[in-house]
Amino acid sequence: LTAAATSPEVAPDEPPATMAVPQAGQKGLTLLQRVGVVDPASLDDYRAYGGYTALRHAFDLGPTGVIREVTDAGLVGRGGAAFPTGRKWQATASQPAGPHYVVCNADESEPGTFKDRVVMEGDPYALIESMTIAGYATGAHLGYLYIRGEYPRAVRRLEHAIAQARARGFLGENVLGQGYAFDIEIRRGAGAYICGEETALFNSIEGYRGEPRSKPPFPVEKGLFGKPTAANNVETLVNVLPILTRGAAAFREAETKLFCVSGNVERPGIYELPFGATLGELLGLAGRPEDLKAVLLGGAAGGFVRPDEMDIPLTFEGTRAAGTTLGSGVVLAFDGSVPLPRLLLRIAEFFRDESCGQCVPCRVGTVRQEEALHRILDRTGAEAATDIALLREVGQAMKDASICGLGQTAWNAVESAIDRLGAYK
Repeated sequence: LTAAATSPEVAPDEPPATMAVPQAGQKGLTLLQRVGVVDPASLDDYRAYGGYTALRHAFDLGPTGVIREVTDAGLVGRGGAAFPTGRKWQATASQPAGPHYVVCNADESEPGTFKDRVVMEGDPYALIESMTIAGYATGAHLGYLYIRGEYPRAVRRLEHAIAQARARGFLGENVLGQGYAFDIEIRRGAGAYICGEETALFNSIEGYRGEPRSKPPFPVEKGLFGKPTAANNVETLVNVLPILTRGAAAFREAETKLFCVSGNVERPGIYELPFGATLGELLGLAGRPEDLKAVLLGGAAGGFVRPDEMDIPLTFEGTRAAGTTLGSGVVLAFDGSVPLPRLLLRIAEFFRDESCGQCVPCRVGTVRQEEALHRILDRTGAEAATDIALLREVGQAMKDASICGLGQTAWNAVESAIDRLGAYK
């Protein structure tokens, strides 16, 4: 890292994306089946491993048929909101105003999340094919791929893949000779966490300050450039491929989720597991630390769970029933070497830095939260009681009144650490 920062011209090459996939090459994978197996730069290699089969099937089904398959499969957003994808596509397609747009949210700024980066670097054509299907289903002829600026290799891979797809007739005025026009433009983010929120992302693409918009109207009615827009993240989109190639029923029976496991584990990386696998099973694969103290689910905007809660099923419903969140699939494991108060302070500093400042509850609340955590950094019991009461009041105000998910979730991790882990007792 030091060499890359001080002398980039002599720094060693970045490790390949497969280094982040301990399961690379294993049978039974769906979303990661090609990572580490195919050459990410080769369109022919991608096609040899089933590439563009889904798009051809989409043309056979027609836009309505594609939306029906995605709806029947029960696919929901994998960025954390878990909104039904089929409903979003149907709502966009049914809007009379035009043109329609497709936006891929590849900003991926949640701390601990790196699954979309691995997919883009290791299987870029899968994302291009998925965006093309989304465009066809929703009546869009142009898609925007908004990618995190700190992902230069992913940008290069996708630029190359888009150029190859365009040259070979998989993008452009007449995709696969079907009379359907679709193309993709890449937009690079400038490092703002808030631009992971879809309407702030739209503002960024349009050249405005990255701030969330009030809803309604919703993006399916007035999104990018004020037109109907379907916005999905990378993992959500690539799930469309197995839906169309296997069928909705088969997809539901074997639906998988990508999890980003890091922290004090032996084998950090991206893991693909069936929905319903337990937290304990996932940490078993990654190498659970002997003195596990806590696990943070969902990233900085998520919540902590205790070491005795390893039987939590890793589904949106299962984590919600357990009083936490699955979020985008972040799993951060911490052992006794990590001081919890300093970790909470770091999370609070992150939200203070990343608040766009548009609304008062978040702009002021994130600052007050950080100040309170500074004051009780080395305090417990009665000495911390007053500031913990203040934290609860500020946290509830942010949750109730913030305009977007940043402020609404900025208190989650701190709240769960206090109530679930007994921090500051």
